[in-house]
Amino acid sequence: MQEAPTATHEKTKTQEVSLFMFLAAGLIPALTIALVGAYGFSIWMYQIFISGPPTQ
Repeated sequence: MQEAPTATHEKTKTQEVSLFMFLAAGLIPALTIALVGAYGFSIWMYQIFISGPPTQ
């Protein structure tokens, strides 16, 4: 026998949906952009200080 959903259950579900939306639309894209930017910056600094520009 299932119990009827309570106000606490609805609040928890609302929080879960809000957290998912924050992660899916906010945090994960921001972290992805930051990581790709940091990788590009590290390669740029490596080329400036260590290996120099690409040559043929």
